[in-house]
Amino acid sequence: MGKALAAWIMMAGAVAAPAMGPRDTVETAVIRVVHLIQDVEPAAKPEAAPKASTDKRTEIRKIARELFDFEEVTRRTLSRHWAARTQDERAEFVALFTELLERSYVNRVEAVRSKILTDRRSELTLDYRMHLRDGRWRVYDLQIDGVSFVSTYRSQFDRIIQAESYSALLERMRKKSFEATVAERGGKKL
Repeated sequence: MGKALAAWIMMAGAVAAPAMGPRDTVETAVIRVVHLIQDVEPAAKPEAAPKASTDKRTEIRKIARELFDFEEVTRRTLSRHWAARTQDERAEFVALFTELLERSYVNRVEAVRSKILTDRRSELTLDYRMHLRDGRWRVYDLQIDGVSFVSTYRSQFDRIIQAESYSALLERMRKKSFEATVAERGGKKL
């Protein structure tokens, strides 16, 4: 009976262990993003260039969704205000904040690419805060040169909620989402 129990414990541990460690998870995602941004092929037709850029942005967003635990990021960002929200309010805020963070991540990736191309001597420190969720390592905060996404947004959101209300914050998030959608479509309204 003892050997069977020991074998079961070893199997359970192996099944529960994530396929990749935290470092490998981040490195794999970063390598995929770097390959995407370095794969700059001249477009056969000038009108094809925006589509290629859009496809790369879509792929970078997909990688970000695999790497980041956006629900955890949102929970930590709203902090004490999270508990007061209903499930529907949480779901909407997670969706809006995820969209905002994805745009920010894509823009920063493109800015980093610009920095790499223009000034190879400068260093940018990225520090990923991670946790194990559903058998995978996921990022719940990203610090760029010591500045935390979560802390920065927590301060901004708390200020708005305290000065105005949660509803005002939500309305601002909806407006930003709408404006970004319009901008991505080239100014054409829905």
